[in-house]
Amino acid sequence: MAGHSRRTFLERFASGTAFYAGAATTLSGLNRALAAAPEGEAYWQTIRRQFDFDESHIPMNAANLCPSPRVVAERVTQLTRDIDMDCSSQNRAKFGRLLEETRGKVARQLGVTADEIALVRNTSEANNTINAGVPLKAGDEIVLWDQNHPTNNVAWDVRAARYHLLIKRVSTPRQPADADEVVSAFERAFTPKTRLLAITHTSNNSGLRLPVRELCEVAHRRGIYVHVDGAQTWGALRVNLREMGCDSYSASAHKWYVGPKEVGLLYVRASRIAEVWPHTVAPGWGDDAEPDVKGARKFESLGQRDDACLAALGTAADFHAMIGPSRVEARVLQLASTLKERLAGAGVKLVTPPHPALSAGVLVIEVPAANRQMVIDRLYKEFGIAAATPGGLRLCPHLYNTLDHLDRAVEGVKALRGLLS
Repeated sequence: MAGHSRRTFLERFASGTAFYAGAATTLSGLNRALAAAPEGEAYWQTIRRQFDFDESHIPMNAANLCPSPRVVAERVTQLTRDIDMDCSSQNRAKFGRLLEETRGKVARQLGVTADEIALVRNTSEANNTINAGVPLKAGDEIVLWDQNHPTNNVAWDVRAARYHLLIKRVSTPRQPADADEVVSAFERAFTPKTRLLAITHTSNNSGLRLPVRELCEVAHRRGIYVHVDGAQTWGALRVNLREMGCDSYSASAHKWYVGPKEVGLLYVRASRIAEVWPHTVAPGWGDDAEPDVKGARKFESLGQRDDACLAALGTAADFHAMIGPSRVEARVLQLASTLKERLAGAGVKLVTPPHPALSAGVLVIEVPAANRQMVIDRLYKEFGIAAATPGGLRLCPHLYNTLDHLDRAVEGVKALRGLLS
């Protein structure tokens, strides 16, 4: 194995277990740590220290699951313990206020109102809410990107089979020259029957980032509803939904937002909320067909929730606010661009477009399907890099990753070059 072994790497990074000793456990402590942090890579070393993973196992699969910073994990633990010590309705009454505080923080970061945000369980649930709730009739056409996640792809096949809808899938160029080439591929698919466009902001299989604002504009000129799956951009890019112009948007906190597990969001534009039906009705909705709750809250009538995680999502929002969404985006794009350049310099073929305007934090390397699992297993066991297989070898560095982590990933990929073709 080119002179390296798992033992070599474990010895080389054994000191990494002390890396997170300085992690802040409160927001005030985090604020002090970031205020004192130097600029440049030293700043991002301070961010890295807020996460509890050690240097022998480096997460680089943000498209699937991210670790949470200590301050978020501690908030979940604190509030869970609070409930376990006193689960009375009187003690739990505070969670209504905490939920609304969280909703407000998330909405402000996304450039919309709190009444347009539902805090659901994950992207899958949010996608299926739109799938089940947008009114459509037999013969209506839904246009999909063929790279959508199954919950925004196969789910539409299921509804189409039940209600006699028409499904049309759009394939985009693998390495588009520019955004116009991508927009044209979708525009050619629209017909007078098209009622809904369901797309993904950034593909988890190729890393291609769609020009969603332009797609919303061309679709809306034809009266087409636009739903965007933002699982790979919320927490990775600065997202302003008002500027984007979509009718609905879904995302999960456990990915790039580095938030609590099993919390997600569904945004529905205020003018569209009344027409979209919820898929579940539970206590809190009200006593008749009209919901008592205001705005998009009708989509989170889901029964008993994990109140601690919902409240701790607000802590994750504070974490992002302290760094700044634009600064997070710049770091994600810097890491992705650096990794692309180093891999390309090593002769590795990328599925992901090289230009940052057509990609984000998801980076996919060409690997034959038969070799993919072996590649990620060896990359993890021999180099301590946690990757994934969708589309090839998927590497997704995030704000907790360092340039040294990228070096390890490149070293591992180069050592496994024989399996890449």
